[in-house]
Amino acid sequence: MKILDVLPKDAILADLKAQDKKGILEELVEPISRLKEVNREELVRVLMERERLGSTGIGSGIGIPHGKLKDLDGLVLGFGLSRKGVDFESMDNRPTHIFFLLVTPENSTGLHLKLLARISKILKHDPFRERLLKAADREEIYAIIKEEDAEF
Repeated sequence: MKILDVLPKDAILADLKAQDKKGILEELVEPISRLKEVNREELVRVLMERERLGSTGIGSGIGIPHGKLKDLDGLVLGFGLSRKGVDFESMDNRPTHIFFLLVTPENSTGLHLKLLARISKILKHDPFRERLLKAADREEIYAIIKEEDAEF
């Protein structure tokens, strides 16, 4: 499965403004809730519950918040870039800049884990992360992900 198969261009946010975890999640959820017609508050609640189990800030400036929704019709990704960086309670205690939001239906554990693994794998590629951080807008972010997606 390719990342762009489940990442709508409209769910790419090139300049997140929030300065805390909940605010970042609220921003990331906005386009997903519109595109998938899911309850925004419910999705934020699910994601915050997941964060209480342990931060999805995995270090190296990366956060992969994820959660499962009962009434979702399929897996969906969102992407956000925080230019300033935000305290996402990351494992390395450094600011988080790159966010991939993964939302899956409750019964899709296999797909969920497969996509998490794929995202984690491409984000280990330093030049990819650096290019994302320098991207000017949604179109450039989309093109960078598309190029990287083709290689993996």
